[in-house]
Amino acid sequence: MKPFVLLATRAEDQPADEEYALFLRGTGLDEPDLIRVRLEAERMPQLDLDALSGIFVGGGPFNASDPAERKSAVQHRVEAEFATLLDEVVARDFPFLGACYGVGTVGAHQGAVIDATYAEKIGVVPVTLTDAGAADPLMAGLPETFNAFVGHKEAISVLPPSATLLGSSPTCPVQVFRVGSNVYATQFHPELDLEGIQVRIRAYASYGYFAADELEFTLAAAARAVVSEPSRMLRTFVELHAR
Repeated sequence: MKPFVLLATRAEDQPADEEYALFLRGTGLDEPDLIRVRLEAERMPQLDLDALSGIFVGGGPFNASDPAERKSAVQHRVEAEFATLLDEVVARDFPFLGACYGVGTVGAHQGAVIDATYAEKIGVVPVTLTDAGAADPLMAGLPETFNAFVGHKEAISVLPPSATLLGSSPTCPVQVFRVGSNVYATQFHPELDLEGIQVRIRAYASYGYFAADELEFTLAAAARAVVSEPSRMLRTFVELHAR
């Protein structure tokens, strides 16, 4: 089987390693079959799409909607590398699943309006599939409405004409969308389980996702609802595209 790639941007080792472990568990892949590239530490390699089965993108600290002068040199580099990669990915309709930062990469590439209108605190939201989502092969086996972990300072407020909306939540209209037949982005985190969200809550407690005195409240809120369905998307993506 040709390997998959996980493009990651987390600078902190513990959440970065936890994210990779979660993607391994969710996809069912072994390490040789899921190559991790930490873009905050190294330039994106020249990816030969003919040698890969598909591409995953994890979450991260970069906000596409931040003013250019507030973006670091690393963020500018990463955004330029994603723009070049997505030119080829979208043109070829190559299998791509971006989780959380996928919205900032695919959305920005396709001309979506990305801003803070529908930011969501770290927690659990119900995601409801659209008719297109219910019919989409990546969503096979998912109920019409399922719980998912979120936590983001920006989101898509206007989808471009090239995108198909697949799922929404009450506080964020664009939770998952598709471009073409094989390029996907989610605002929620399909890879996360309760242990994973707790690691991230603690790791990013000072990053402005919640108030400084809300750590215990946020941890408790994440534990209130059962989140078991979204990770199916990762395994289904592999089943659909492994070659």
